[in-house]
Amino acid sequence: MAHKRPRQFAPVLFVAVAVLALAACGRQYPNSTFDHTTDFNTAVDALWDRLLLLGTIVFVFVEALLVYTIVRFRKREGAPAPRQVHGHAGLEVAWTAIPVVILALIAVPTVRTIFKTQAKAPAGALEVEVIGHQWWWEFRYPSLGVVTANELYLPAGRTANFSLRTRDVVHSFWAPELGGKRDLITNRTNYLWYTPKDSLAGSVYNGFCTEYCGTSHANMRIRVYVVTPDQFASWAAHQKTPAAGSLASATAGAARIARGLGAAGVAGAPRAAVLPTPAPAAANGDGYVFPREQLPRHAVAGTPLPAGIAFDDALLAQGDAARGRDLVTNLANLGKAQCRTCHVIGGEPSLLPRGDDDAKGPNLTHVASRHTIAAGVYNFDARTLARWIKNAPAMKPGSIMPPQGLGEYYAVTKSRMPVGLTDREIADVVAYLMSLK
Repeated sequence: MAHKRPRQFAPVLFVAVAVLALAACGRQYPNSTFDHTTDFNTAVDALWDRLLLLGTIVFVFVEALLVYTIVRFRKREGAPAPRQVHGHAGLEVAWTAIPVVILALIAVPTVRTIFKTQAKAPAGALEVEVIGHQWWWEFRYPSLGVVTANELYLPAGRTANFSLRTRDVVHSFWAPELGGKRDLITNRTNYLWYTPKDSLAGSVYNGFCTEYCGTSHANMRIRVYVVTPDQFASWAAHQKTPAAGSLASATAGAARIARGLGAAGVAGAPRAAVLPTPAPAAANGDGYVFPREQLPRHAVAGTPLPAGIAFDDALLAQGDAARGRDLVTNLANLGKAQCRTCHVIGGEPSLLPRGDDDAKGPNLTHVASRHTIAAGVYNFDARTLARWIKNAPAMKPGSIMPPQGLGEYYAVTKSRMPVGLTDREIADVVAYLMSLK
């Protein structure tokens, strides 16, 4: 069999180069680190450009010198043996001095950038606590009294100062387009800060855990919404309110009635407040939420629902939010619906001694204001939520949330759940959680 000559591969090589060139012409890189969106990645990118330039110069010089040497001193037929040279002071000084200069040109801007990106955040920065869990993200805004999960809101033009810690193993926080990958290490708090540019308002960015942390490491994602300061203030003000239909919201409503109406319904006439039985309110529009229809394609969760979880979707239209609230919040139902052993719902009495500090799962106070579920893996909608409640481990490997569906198989115990919710009860719980906007 005859061997193919190198020139016969030329068409294939040409096509490969053309494909790569065309791919490089595209402008949609949703996870690029080279966009100057913050002061952090602008500084890092400037350093990268300098190092790339210097590295290219060194590469071209060395390769040119190598090619010259190969050609100039190649073996020639009949040529005498080359003269042996021992020592050359000028050459030795040159090849020592040149790398020293190059390293200085690299070291000085590198150290300067390190000091800049490791410095303390400017005064007035928005404080955000980032807490890593297996396998989801918790975000706290301590100055605002807001706790949320997996979806991070930032005001454009204001520095965000992140304090990063973990509740279990090592994680790493990174939204590539905003810059600043930083690890979350056990028994230590790391810090990171950057300022999204004013022009970024209305943008959405992907984020990830970039340090292997276990079974669902790849399913530990983030959405970052950069909004205007007014939109952020509206979002934060609503996020700190109690859950719709909770005891706290009912108490506040009854107190307002008591202050304004008398027994006969006349304003100003005092009467004792009678608390109504709290029922889930319909989702209100008081707080800003990034519009779902404005989500860019790269920010829409596209994971398909697993085929192995059967659920009668027709029941979702019949779900009763009041019954669902009773299943979730009534202590008498703990054997059937165990939500309150791991989750906090603002305005409802908590079973957790220190609230969110003891939570094993995300805060659910305004869960329906989020666009994703399972740490950004699935789209947030009734069909997905029903299956997640029924059997979370079947949807996300390693999830510590046990199946809530009656008779569902649980790999940890290698058995089917002897107690749990029927599909109709799950539909009620879904209706309740969907009302928590």
